[in-house]
Amino acid sequence: MSLAFARLRRLIGSVAGISLGADKLYFAQSRLEPIMRAHECRDLAMLMRLIEKHEDEALLQRVVEAMTNNETSFFRDRVPFEKLRQEWLPELMARRGERRRLRIWSAACSTGQEPYSIAMALAESEPDLEDWTIEILATDISELALETARRGVYSQFEAQRGLTTARLLRHLEPFKGYWRVNDALRARVAFQKLNLLDEFRDAGPYDIVFCRNVLMYFEPDVRRDVMTRLFGALAEDGVLILGAAETMEFDERFTTSTSGDCRILPRRRRAAIA
Repeated sequence: MSLAFARLRRLIGSVAGISLGADKLYFAQSRLEPIMRAHECRDLAMLMRLIEKHEDEALLQRVVEAMTNNETSFFRDRVPFEKLRQEWLPELMARRGERRRLRIWSAACSTGQEPYSIAMALAESEPDLEDWTIEILATDISELALETARRGVYSQFEAQRGLTTARLLRHLEPFKGYWRVNDALRARVAFQKLNLLDEFRDAGPYDIVFCRNVLMYFEPDVRRDVMTRLFGALAEDGVLILGAAETMEFDERFTTSTSGDCRILPRRRRAAIA
């Protein structure tokens, strides 16, 4: 392994928590090639020297974003959104009937399809939620991904990937050869930059937290740390949703079940773990 690649692995791990395998040199070089070309770096060693010498935050952000997996789609894996409408939402409405407020967090929201899917599922539950306060927070480490998410503009392929024709026509509108999430739906979601390695400010309590297909890229100690803070951000009867591939060991603070392509972790009540 080259020294430059070893330095890159340490940097990405410390800044973003991403565990970059020792066999990922070619992957890293292909992802970073446009950045190296733009900064006239002939190889990875030159890029690392540039980052380390100048402490360029903008360049570091570009490198982190290049190494981040932003794969997503509307209603990805379907199961959590079906459970949101059919199970969790009715249960939460029954328990929150007095204050009539729901808070949902889409952590690592990428380009926005997940939080918009959550908003669509809730919109399709109206008028039951007509006089409720609904807060959907969507966060990501990538500024570029968040820019796309805030615009809510998607290609034909992106829009049709996961959306039925009925949902496409109800929640999106044609826009300059693309599809744009309508104003009402975009107004439901608040986007914010957040690195999951940082402390969560004003993070909770949330009734449901989606954090899918993210922790599997982290080192084990980072996963445990993030899980602890996600637990702290949940309401006492809240639910954490992970990807089914995220098979890290869970502690007694959560009960665990796997349904379809998601792993569902309801937070245990205090009495149950006392």
